[in-house]
Amino acid sequence: MSRTLREATLDTRAARLRLAPSRKPYWRSIEGGLQLGYRRGDRGGVWRARRYVGTRYLETTLGVADDETDADGVKVLGFRHALAAARTWWQAEERRDLGALEQRAGPYTVGDALDEYLANYVAKGGKSENATRTAANVHVRPTLGKVALDKLTTRKMRDWHHGLAGAARRLRTKAGKEQQLAEIDDDPEAVRARRATANRILTILKAALNHAFAERHAQSDAAWRAVKPFREVDAPVVRFFTEDECRRLVNAAEPEFRRLVQGALLTGMRYGELGRLKVSDVNLDAGTASVRRGKGGKGRHVVLTDEARGLFRDLTAGRPGSSLVFAHEDGRPWGMSHQIRPMVESCRRASIVPAAGFHVLRHTHGSALAMKGVPMQVIATQLGHADTRMTERHYAHLAPNYVADTIRASFPNLGIRDANGISNLSTMRSKSSAAA
Repeated sequence: MSRTLREATLDTRAARLRLAPSRKPYWRSIEGGLQLGYRRGDRGGVWRARRYVGTRYLETTLGVADDETDADGVKVLGFRHALAAARTWWQAEERRDLGALEQRAGPYTVGDALDEYLANYVAKGGKSENATRTAANVHVRPTLGKVALDKLTTRKMRDWHHGLAGAARRLRTKAGKEQQLAEIDDDPEAVRARRATANRILTILKAALNHAFAERHAQSDAAWRAVKPFREVDAPVVRFFTEDECRRLVNAAEPEFRRLVQGALLTGMRYGELGRLKVSDVNLDAGTASVRRGKGGKGRHVVLTDEARGLFRDLTAGRPGSSLVFAHEDGRPWGMSHQIRPMVESCRRASIVPAAGFHVLRHTHGSALAMKGVPMQVIATQLGHADTRMTERHYAHLAPNYVADTIRASFPNLGIRDANGISNLSTMRSKSSAAA
C-alpha cells in the first residue's frame, strides 16, 4: 500500500497561497520517478504530475486545486486527491509501457481503457483535458468503470447512454455533502440539451474504447460501434440579450461586476479570458485587446469598437501593465465560478427571466454582429473559433439572407392581426416624450 506523503508547502490551502505565482510548477517527489506539482496562476492553482521517461519528463494536468473552492475530489482536488490522481496516472502509464495483457493481475476494464486513453490524450496535447477527465470520472466510471472490456455489451452501453439523457443535472455541492441534483425538466429544449450532453460523453467513451481496441486490449469493437448517438440534438437555441436587456443588466449589476459585464458584451471574450486580461494586453492605439491564451491554448487579437475602446481607456488609465484589467474591488482576481451568483442577482434586478449565464454575454456579441450582416469568418476571428463551423451553427440563422428578405418583401399584408389595444411600453414612452 502506498505511503501517505505530507509536504508543508503543498498540503494546505494557506501554505499554497503563500507561494509566489509562477508559470512553472512547484515540484515535490512522491516515489520513484513520480513527482507532484502545483502551479499557481492568475485564476488559482492547478495540480500537475510528471514522471521521468528516458531523457525527458512526461507531464499531465490532474485538475484544479482547492484554492478558491472546497475540494470535491472530481472537479476540484485537495492535496490528497491530487496524490491519488498522480499515482493512478503513473500506474496507467506503466501499464501502457508494458503493453501486454498477460502482465495484468485481472481483466482489462473500461476504467483501464479510460486511464490509458487520457494519458495518451494528454501526451498528444489534447484540448480541454480537465473537462474530458471530469466527464469520464463523473459520468462513465461510476456505471461502467469496473466492467471488463470483454464483458461490455451493446445493451449495457445503450442503457448507460439513455440513462445519461434522462438523468438530473448535477448542482454545485459542498465537499462532504450529498450530491445535489436539479429537478428534471421535460421542456423540449431541456430534453435536447440533456441528449446533446449524453452524446458528448458517449464520444469520449468511444474514443477510449477505440484506443483500447487499437492497442489490442479487445478482440472486437462491435459492442460500442452499434451504439448510436441521439439524432438532431446538436443545434442549440442560442440565447442572446436585446439591446434594452443589455442596458438593464449593466445598470442592475454591482460596480465590480458591471465592468466585467460591459467587457464581455463589448468584446465577446470568455469569462476566463477577461479574468486573465492584463493592462499590457490592451493596445488603445491599435484598438485591440490580446488574448494570450484562449480556449485550446490559442491566442488572438480582439477588435475594440469605439465604445469598447472608451471602456478600456477608463479601466486602464494610470495602471501598471502587470495589473489585471478586471478584478474584485479588493484586487483579487475573478476565479472559477465567481461570476455565477452576481449574474443571477443582476438578472433578477434587471427583471430578466429566466436568469441567463455569463456565457450569454458572449453570444450577445456574436449575435449582434451576425444581425448586422458581418461575415461569418469575421465573427469567427473575433470570437476565437478555429473555423466558421461553430460560428455558422450558432449565428448563421440570424444573418440577413436572400430567403428571409424576399419573403418579407413579397408576402402581402392581410390585415388580419387583432387590434387588442395593447401598446409596447417603449413606444408609449417615446410618444409621451414627444408630446412633452
